[in-house]
Amino acid sequence: MITAQWIEPTAADRAELGRFAADVAHADGVAAFSEPTLLDLATPTGHGRHLVARDDEGALLGWAHVDAADPDDVVVELGVAPAARRRGVARALADAVAADDVARPGRLRAWAHGGRPGSAEFAEERGLVRDRELWMMRRPAGVGPLPAQRPVDGVSLVAFEPGRDEDDVVAVNARAFAWHPEQGAMTADDVRRREQEPWFDAAGFLLAREDASGRLLGFHWTKRHPEGASADDGPIGEVYVVGVDPDAQGRGLGSALTLAGLHHLAGRGLDEVILYVEADNVPAVATYRHLGFEVDATDVSYRLPA
Repeated sequence: MITAQWIEPTAADRAELGRFAADVAHADGVAAFSEPTLLDLATPTGHGRHLVARDDEGALLGWAHVDAADPDDVVVELGVAPAARRRGVARALADAVAADDVARPGRLRAWAHGGRPGSAEFAEERGLVRDRELWMMRRPAGVGPLPAQRPVDGVSLVAFEPGRDEDDVVAVNARAFAWHPEQGAMTADDVRRREQEPWFDAAGFLLAREDASGRLLGFHWTKRHPEGASADDGPIGEVYVVGVDPDAQGRGLGSALTLAGLHHLAGRGLDEVILYVEADNVPAVATYRHLGFEVDATDVSYRLPA
């Protein structure tokens, strides 16, 4: 028998769920849970809600994470243990979420990472409709040399300083990503939380500041994946976030920052680089293709229609 239950996770639960997420990612070659979900899991004061499915012996069969911080955009991610698939685990988790007060039409959506066919079929059975596509693009090692860096007149690129630059970055990020439901909500605490991650490298967090005023115009936050982006990868880099203040657009800052970050990663021996971009962001996709990136995987968001 499969039992789905909402829990307030203990430290032991959090450790178990972290291992579960890693096992699922290793088996599938793609993570079932996003970085924000795993960071929330690792934070005892995290705001996410946790639903687990167990068998009669107490073995963990599945986990659903529900982020209801924004009641108008409730986000669900779930995963099922590879050995427990096709036993109704995902259905039990989905039924429990659907019975909860957060499951409001037009406000609930679920991510299917990797665009797996079974996920699409399951979403359609639940009445969910395709809402967004997020592409993971990859620049393979050996694709060719990077273009030369492009300085911008009146602008200097400097490294992020922890304890000083968080508020400036958050302000520019909010303006640059006002349209984006996840990225635009980043807070200074979110930045500080990532500063504690093993991958954080202040030297690879590049800030574009106006020479005359010192005002932050944009930034490129790079990331290093020591174990790669999937079970089969070696260490790779990531274009984690590139943000430019709307008032500073049209000066070539986005391209300059992107290239500077790629050169930084290459200098760290990371010639293979990934990034995530909204599939309908035509200008950004064109820029990345020009730099040798191609679509490698697709994450799909499904929404419960109103």
